[in-house]
Amino acid sequence: MRPLVNTPITPNHITTVRLATGLGAAACFAIGEDLFSIIGSGVFVLSMLLDRADGVLARLSGKTSPGGHKFDLIADSLSNALAFVGIGIGLRHSQLGELAIPLGIVAGAAITAVLWLVMRAEEQEGSRTAELKGSAGFDPDDAMLAVPVTVLLGWSTQLIVAAAFGASLFAVFFFFKFRRFLGP
Repeated sequence: MRPLVNTPITPNHITTVRLATGLGAAACFAIGEDLFSIIGSGVFVLSMLLDRADGVLARLSGKTSPGGHKFDLIADSLSNALAFVGIGIGLRHSQLGELAIPLGIVAGAAITAVLWLVMRAEEQEGSRTAELKGSAGFDPDDAMLAVPVTVLLGWSTQLIVAAAFGASLFAVFFFFKFRRFLGP
């Protein structure tokens, strides 16, 4: 990102490309064919790299802003949530049948619920209030790297079931952890 610091390219430009690639990955997953699942996995990895890049560019260039942070959170949530919706749609002809679609929607909705709780907490107590700390250089959202890996390994069916339940449990955990921000 250092070469971009003194250019007209802003962190929000990078976030916009992150969102576009996230949507592209979801669309590829929704097609439900092996070639498009491979393409979608690659595009999703690119999208995740761009997620890191926008924050790095913002810090290096001194172009951090509350609006940019909020845009980043929304782009991340939409990209991640829609990836699961896309995977669910793509699995409609799998052994899960049409059940795959609501599983993808549940996983996506749970991710969106977590974002809503994070944004609510940050509105009340400031940026990074609801951030879960990572360790050894890994952030909790790095777990999303499992998405393209499991898709490439042919484990999309197991992934969508695990995501529907796991993301929902995580949303419940977040709800209890940050419920004090839900009041009036």
